[in-house]
Amino acid sequence: MKIGVPREIKNREYRVGMTPAAVHELCGHNHEVFVETGAGLAIGFSDEDYRQAGARILETAGEVFDTAELIVKVKEPQAEERAMLKPEHTLFTYLHLAPDKAQTDDLVKSGATCIAYETVTDHGGHLPLLAPMSEVAGRMSIQAGAHCLEKAMGGRGVLLGGVPGVSPARVAVVGGGVVGQNAIAMAVGLGAQVTVLDRNMDVLRNLDHLYGNRITTLFSTAQTLDQAVTESDLVIGSVLIPGASAPKLITRDMIRRMPEGSVIVDVAIDQGGCAETSRATTHDDPTYIVDGVVHYCVANMPGAVARTSTLALNNVTLPFVAALANKGPDRAMKEDQHLRAGLNVAAGKVTYREVAEATGHPYTNPESLLGS
Repeated sequence: MKIGVPREIKNREYRVGMTPAAVHELCGHNHEVFVETGAGLAIGFSDEDYRQAGARILETAGEVFDTAELIVKVKEPQAEERAMLKPEHTLFTYLHLAPDKAQTDDLVKSGATCIAYETVTDHGGHLPLLAPMSEVAGRMSIQAGAHCLEKAMGGRGVLLGGVPGVSPARVAVVGGGVVGQNAIAMAVGLGAQVTVLDRNMDVLRNLDHLYGNRITTLFSTAQTLDQAVTESDLVIGSVLIPGASAPKLITRDMIRRMPEGSVIVDVAIDQGGCAETSRATTHDDPTYIVDGVVHYCVANMPGAVARTSTLALNNVTLPFVAALANKGPDRAMKEDQHLRAGLNVAAGKVTYREVAEATGHPYTNPESLLGS
């Protein structure tokens, strides 16, 4: 199979869909890999590294799209990339379609087969291709939040861990999944006073077992959420409903009653955000202030630590890329229900129910579109 790796063009996005090591693996199975020049340069992977791994270097994204059958990316295709997609393409990347009707419409129009990393599942019902970026984003959320609490950034001027004789910052983590767990680890490590809210008692029990009295666990209700958010210096929004838009759990009224200069880091912004006041920002202009509260809502947070993120992502995507290339997309998805769960758009139809509901497209069962 001909596999294409274009350079990412989203704002401050330096990750790359495949490392030279991944390219070497696929070329070893007699596949052809075409990499756009400079695709990995920003994180230390030169064109020569890719050549030595067996790839051919092409000058433009257009050449990559024209040549390849399988396109492997990191972030959702931007408008100019979507215009290059054709029915014969299979796109494998993060999509986050539910809050993005324009992208969904373009992918439907393209006729391409579009598989989203974030809805591929595993035997335990987890999301293995989302997990490493959730780990990165969760850890970064505390790093970013601590920086935003500094006075120069519009924050309260609070040190996350405090100092002897001065209380540490109060951190509320809304959602105890992969993002939340990694945010908690960082916040506890820095000495913050941490409260986590979730509606899954098993999650809360596991966190209590792990951290004991170093954190406070709360079952999330309207009342407990309101109190935790409005009394915190830093709120981490880490709510996820796979494939669907994030619920707006943090209301404008809660934001209004937070302390002046407090911070919210909405990691759920890829799926539309979990605060009513959230809107996507970029690494160039990462924050804005609403009712005195600093909002950090960067939609590609892991792009800031692009080398770590790329290596972590390739660790989990490579087996799926290999399956798509070795078997062909239809057979690979027919034989693997977990990869099939990643199919969001195919043959001009939306094949993921939550995306269809969020974007107003009719839903089509993915199995009906796969070859016999």
